[in-house]
Amino acid sequence: MSMPRFVILEHDHPIPHCDLMLEAGDALQTWRLAQPPEVQRIIESTALDDHRVMYLDYEGPVSGNRGSVKRWDVGDFTEEQESTPTARLLSMQGARIHGHVRLEQIDGKNWRFVWLTR
Repeated sequence: MSMPRFVILEHDHPIPHCDLMLEAGDALQTWRLAQPPEVQRIIESTALDDHRVMYLDYEGPVSGNRGSVKRWDVGDFTEEQESTPTARLLSMQGARIHGHVRLEQIDGKNWRFVWLTR
C-alpha cells in the first residue's frame, strides 16, 4: 500500500498564501498557511473545506476567478500514532520539506503549522 501524498501550493488569491493539502481517501484535507513553510518555524493556518484530489498534480488557474496555483512542494507523509484530531503529528518527505510537523488546532478553523524537525 502506498503512502498518502501531500502538496503545498502557492495560491495568489485573494492574497498570496500557501495551501497545505493532505491526501485522505478521495479528498484532500486542506489548510491555508499564511506564508511558505520555509519562512519561519510556526505559521498561523486556517482549516478549509476539503479539496479535490486532482490538486495533488495540478498547477494553473482555479475555477471561479479564484486566481491560480503553483506547486511549492509535493511528497509523501505518514501520520504518527500519537496524533489526535486537534494535534496531528506528521512525518513529511518532499523535495523541500523533510521532517516532522505538528498541525495543532487553536479553536474552530484556526490552526498552527509547527516545524518540529527539519
